[in-house]
Amino acid sequence: MILFEKIAIITSAYEPALTDAYLLVGDDGKIAYIGGTRPDCAPDRVISGARKALIPGLVNAHTHLPMTVFRGFGEGCELHEWLNNYIFPAEDKLDARCVSACTDLAIAECVRFGTTSVTDMYMFEPTVAERIDKGGMKANLCRAITKFSSPSGFEWSGEKSTEDTREVLELFERWHGHDNSRIVVDAGIHGEYTSEPYLWEKVAAFAKERNIRLHVHLSETKSEHEECIGRWGMTPAEVLEKHGVFDVPANCAHCVWTTPHDHEILAAHGATAVHNPVSNMKLASGFAPVTAMKNAGVNVALGTDGVSSNNSHDMFEEIKAAAIMHKAANLDPSLVPAPDAFAMATINGAKAQGRESECGRLAVGFDADITMLDLDAPHLYPMHSLLSNVVFAARGSDVCMTMVRGRTLYEGGEYKTVDVERARYEIEHYAFPKIWG
Repeated sequence: MILFEKIAIITSAYEPALTDAYLLVGDDGKIAYIGGTRPDCAPDRVISGARKALIPGLVNAHTHLPMTVFRGFGEGCELHEWLNNYIFPAEDKLDARCVSACTDLAIAECVRFGTTSVTDMYMFEPTVAERIDKGGMKANLCRAITKFSSPSGFEWSGEKSTEDTREVLELFERWHGHDNSRIVVDAGIHGEYTSEPYLWEKVAAFAKERNIRLHVHLSETKSEHEECIGRWGMTPAEVLEKHGVFDVPANCAHCVWTTPHDHEILAAHGATAVHNPVSNMKLASGFAPVTAMKNAGVNVALGTDGVSSNNSHDMFEEIKAAAIMHKAANLDPSLVPAPDAFAMATINGAKAQGRESECGRLAVGFDADITMLDLDAPHLYPMHSLLSNVVFAARGSDVCMTMVRGRTLYEGGEYKTVDVERARYEIEHYAFPKIWG
């Protein structure tokens, strides 16, 4: 057992912060006690809470972990130029060894910055799953299918199977539900503009038959949104709904150009819109209508997108960006108040992953997915409101401990589950030469 004593605690976005409180992590990796008096127990370790705070572990609801290798590559372009001229050609040269090292680097960055769970979409996902398993994080993983590998239809196995579809099956059969569902598998569609109706229907049916979630990029750019209307006479959300994509719980990344009717569709189907403010601003994709989506009843979570278009996995940057960009864009300082921004990265992210009964807040019986912040820094003092300081002033570098299910993954500069130096060596001496010669 681990006891945090006399520590400040934010249990959830909409509950008052506790001061000089106690939190006990049980041997089963769950939170056994939270309160204002010391529990009657003999813990294996006691951690002083002096100038420290505990918050729920952060949930990154949309990223592409192995894209750490592309950090800073292809700068200054809009999305489609960046993808077609830089990213797609470079990605064609990746292999599992590259992805392994790049994923390890991403995991180290995530836990350093207090992220305990990620929703990832990429290639070589069985390799990503192996690294996540070793790294100790939680993850929802998917291998998205595109029309490029199956232009005339496909099967999941047999003669018409493709490398993509075989990888999906391998990922699902080997990793779905692994370690008491610390790792789960989602179905994946890259996006409307990279796929076709036959593909949407098959992937949606795959998800429905297996009772799993689905992950898709949705209306990220104006051109993507308008070209879809030109093709089908419908928005991406409307055409995907027509073909059954939202018949299962769906995570829809970006949603920048979505319409009020799109929001009705997402809300009616219980879909999540994953806001990626830093990536959307960096690629000049626009400002997602977060307030309109929330008012329509859509669950809005938060993600970094890939490091290649961000260039960081620091969720504190996303929280602050989400809290301020909509105020400026709408000339209204009341929009996206601090609790809402924090909820996107915690409670709402857990809901997006189907994990709302296990994490996203600190509560007795929930998994001990915990981030501890060191408050002993000039930019975190004084403290009129702990939540306000966390949302508007804290940085990923203020994290001093990250824990998943009671297991410490990062503490005080030490990475407990990832060999960062090995990852750096592999990227420098193998991945870079392979991709760029």
